[in-house]
This record gives sequence, C-alpha cells and structure tokens, in this order.
Amino acid sequence: MLEDQTTAAPSATAWPTAYPQGYAVVDVETTGLARDDRIISAAVYRLDARGEVEDHWYTLVNPQRDPGPVWIHGLTSDALRGAPLFPDVAEEFAARLDGRVLVAHNAVFDWQMIAREYARAKREAPVRQRLCTIALSKELGLPLPNHKLESLAAHFGVVQQRAHHALDDARVLAEAFRPSLLAAAAGGVRLPLHECRPLTEWSDRPAPRIGQQAGYGGYRQTSWRPSRKRPACPYPNPGRYEEGKRLKQGMRVAFSGDTSVERDLLEDRATDAGLHVATSLSRLTSLLVTNDPDSGTSKVVKARQYGTPVVDEAAFGQLLADVEPADG
Repeated sequence: MLEDQTTAAPSATAWPTAYPQGYAVVDVETTGLARDDRIISAAVYRLDARGEVEDHWYTLVNPQRDPGPVWIHGLTSDALRGAPLFPDVAEEFAARLDGRVLVAHNAVFDWQMIAREYARAKREAPVRQRLCTIALSKELGLPLPNHKLESLAAHFGVVQQRAHHALDDARVLAEAFRPSLLAAAAGGVRLPLHECRPLTEWSDRPAPRIGQQAGYGGYRQTSWRPSRKRPACPYPNPGRYEEGKRLKQGMRVAFSGDTSVERDLLEDRATDAGLHVATSLSRLTSLLVTNDPDSGTSKVVKARQYGTPVVDEAAFGQLLADVEPADG
C-alpha cells in the first residue's frame, strides 16, 4: 500500500546558511531490533530547509518472514503478505531520501535498518547525513521527562493518533522537528549531524519465512531483542595499541559509529584474530575503531579522556591482516 500527498507552506524566518537544504523525516516499523530483522513499513515526510512539509509517503513491506512483535506494530502476516518487497519500493524510497538529511527519533536504529535493506537489495541508500531528534532535544536543553517520542510530542503540543504506525510516527516527528529546528536556528545551535556510511559488505542469517507465526519466530513479548554472546577471549590484555606497531592477540577493541562493513562482520574478524571485542570503552581498552573521530559519541568522548588510540575502519582492516600472537 502506497500513499503520497503534497502540501506546502512559506516561511520568512532568517536562516543559518550552514544548515541543510532539506530533510527526510523517517520512521520504520520492523520485525525486531536485531541486525537480521526486516522493515515491514516505512514512512517519509519531506521537509524543506526551514522545516515546512513538502509531501509524505508511506508503504507496507513484505519481510518474507515472521512479522515479529505484532502486539506492538499491529501488522500481521496476512496484512503483509500482499505488500511489495523492499526491492520493489527501494527506488521510490531512495527518491524520498536523496539529497536530504535523514531525521529520525533514535536515528542510528532507523538508518541501520534502512542500510541493511538496501544492502540486501544490492543497492545503496542515498543518505550521507542523519540527525537524531533525541540528540537535538538534548542540544536545545528541552525539559523532557524522558527521551520517548511521546514526550517530545507532548512538549510541542503534537497529538499522536496511532503510536507505532510508521506514517503517524513520522507525522508526529515532523511536527515536533519543525519547532525544534526553528529554536535551533534562532539560538544559533549547531545541528548534531552524523555521517551515514552505506554498507559495502554485509551478510545475513536465515530467518523464519512469513506465515510461520508460532511463538513469533522465537520472540517473546517480555523480551524480543535477541542477544549475541561471543566466546571469551582466551588471551590476556597486553595493553594499548601503539601507532606503527602490530595489534596483539588479547587487545581490547571497541567500535563506534557507522562502518562500511557490517559491524558484526568486523567484530567476527576481530574475534577470529584473537582480539577482545569490547561493547564499551574503559581505561583498559587498547584501541577504538571509528570513522568519525570528531563525533560526540560516548566512546569517542571517553577515548579522548583516557588517551585511547583511535584508528579508522580502513586502517583497522590493514592491522587485522597481521596480528601478533599472544605471548607464550
């Protein structure tokens, strides 16, 4: 099911010249939160440089597997069976994103789901930057009780009609983003923009086909985010990486931000090489891998505080090719 509607409204507010020229406010509903989950519906509100709505678009997507937490998004296998596959809507979706900053609430999640769907379709999403409305609300110092979308909406008096419906969530976010953008422009706030790297290498694990709903494909209503445990690193931590030298088995490596190679693949390769993949950064971390060392992520901030060495994805790939064996 596709829907398209166009509206426009003028704005005469003075505007920072460094701000983006357009935005794509996005919401996707998915079969779950894991890397092998699929998009089942998507909505995009296109906004101009000053946050005025230009048009909106919505589609269901057949995930070719179990729909996951139906009690949350309300989309059953029957509702999705006749929907287009993602490759069928990829071109139209891309046209909605092209040349715009992707805006979402917890934008890293929406971006990662979109990037994986395009990788499956052997294409790249035309997105180069994203903006998270959670991060923007923090930059503006909004007095929110928490960072849920409903709290942001209530702050700006936006009424939500169908929570966890992609089109309504995108509408609510677009209506809340515009006054946020106006406030940022009026206060000269630097927008929290982050680089988006489309996946160039990616793999997926088999998932249950659509229609196999027994137990929601292994999801449980109380906990539907699968966890992936890696084997403990058998080598002691030899300390920090030193520039110009080799990595050594047992070193603790952390990752931050987007990567061109799927994160799980990078982590698998690091584990196979005898490195300890850390989910957080501490004084014991040997190396941080990030393509955006100037970002304000917690890992990057801690790396600066602790003096942790930082390399980008390409350099890490070269280091992985020649890891020094652990002592003994």
